[in-house]
Amino acid sequence: MARIILGSGSPRRQELLRRIGIEDFIVRVPDVEEWYPPELSPAEIVRYISREKADAVPCDPGDIVITADTMVFLDTRRLGKPRDEADALEMLAALQGRHHTVCTGVTVRRGGESLTEAEETEVIFRSASEAELRAYIRTGEPMDKAGAYGVQGLGALLVEGIRGDYYNVMGLPLVRLSRMLAHFGVHLLA
Repeated sequence: MARIILGSGSPRRQELLRRIGIEDFIVRVPDVEEWYPPELSPAEIVRYISREKADAVPCDPGDIVITADTMVFLDTRRLGKPRDEADALEMLAALQGRHHTVCTGVTVRRGGESLTEAEETEVIFRSASEAELRAYIRTGEPMDKAGAYGVQGLGALLVEGIRGDYYNVMGLPLVRLSRMLAHFGVHLLA
């Protein structure tokens, strides 16, 4: 089997690869500026950045490189990682009782061939009190996550429902990734 390189320092993405049976992989964090042309749609933005990341990962021609970029969008507003606790509170308050979209671009590259796709998942937040949001922020969990929450942790207590791929909300759409890997001869259920 080809050597697999995960172009991400995300512990969640590493955990997700292990969950689907990919135990032997190398982590190489690409050094790219997450810039994109302003006219792009959410799906185009994450595909663009994912491709940029894949191109920046050093590898041998036979290696399979996996990169991803996840963003949270409330209507057309992008919610990145909070700058501080006040920013986290503002984001979480804006999400209360609303639907938002988590969009992940994924690129799988081997040699000169690459596939880039995007997955969108709708997340519905329940209404929460300011005291609950502040208590959640005090845990520190929201501070390194787009949209200021982690669905796999205490942030699950704020999520009322999900339409689409749960793992996409964690940062890596696993069904889509498995199909992309199959294109390169990596069959996870074979």
